[in-house]
Amino acid sequence: MTVAKLTLPSPAKLNLMLHILGRREDGYHELQTLFQFLDYGDELTFAVRDDGVIKLHTEFAGVPHDSNLIVKAAKNLQQQSGCPLGIDIWIDKILPMGGGIGGGSSNAATTLLGLNHLWQLGWDQDRLAALGLTLGADVPVFVRGHAAFAEGVGEKLTPVDPEEPWYLVLVPQVSVSTAEIFSDPLLTRNSSPIKVRPVPKGNSRNDCLPVVARRYPEVRNALNLLGKFTEAKLTGTGSCVFGGFPSKAEADKVSALLTETLTGFVAKGSNVSMLHRKLQNLL
Repeated sequence: MTVAKLTLPSPAKLNLMLHILGRREDGYHELQTLFQFLDYGDELTFAVRDDGVIKLHTEFAGVPHDSNLIVKAAKNLQQQSGCPLGIDIWIDKILPMGGGIGGGSSNAATTLLGLNHLWQLGWDQDRLAALGLTLGADVPVFVRGHAAFAEGVGEKLTPVDPEEPWYLVLVPQVSVSTAEIFSDPLLTRNSSPIKVRPVPKGNSRNDCLPVVARRYPEVRNALNLLGKFTEAKLTGTGSCVFGGFPSKAEADKVSALLTETLTGFVAKGSNVSMLHRKLQNLL
């Protein structure tokens, strides 16, 4: 059998706003958020095997092989499709864990889309997104690959087209626990739902920011420093802090000042994921 090999990007995402409306009986939170992708991320390489074995060759400290979302995504897809083929997977990992920019969810979605292509399964996006939701609430938006207003636990998606500025993303060297933030007694859970599409300007707050900033001084410091140059926001429930700029030159200028003491990167906001642009070119 000819070995089919494919390398695909696994982009980061930002939450341009995040409102928590309440807590559900199952313990999950009802929320509204706005997802946009960055032209920046990890890179996964896949090589088809004919023996049915699924092997991730890149090790993650503290994450057992079979617990990795990449492996879970591949095994679930293999099982549900009845595909006899296997896969070798390597990842060039640059997205931080616990950063709130979707690293693990994005990796899982890239795996689902990559294997659907390589194994020639012919699954549509709805079916892949439904499988993705069993792996994590953020996986479906990466499977669909378009900026979206999300409701429910983040799985009810309405495509939107916000502006696509350049962003400076600062990466404080801490990993924020989502469970810890969502269980914090001081987290507000009573935002009024937004009924208007697109999201009205002035609704860009993240309800998790006060809790994260209080618990993690490194995040608070990054927010304060970036806030001197632009509106500084927190993405998701992670540690990463971002701000928008009208041009790459302006984002680079502020980055040069702040990354002397902080880790960070500059990337273009994108309403269509770079993963989907790459897959489109393969068709």
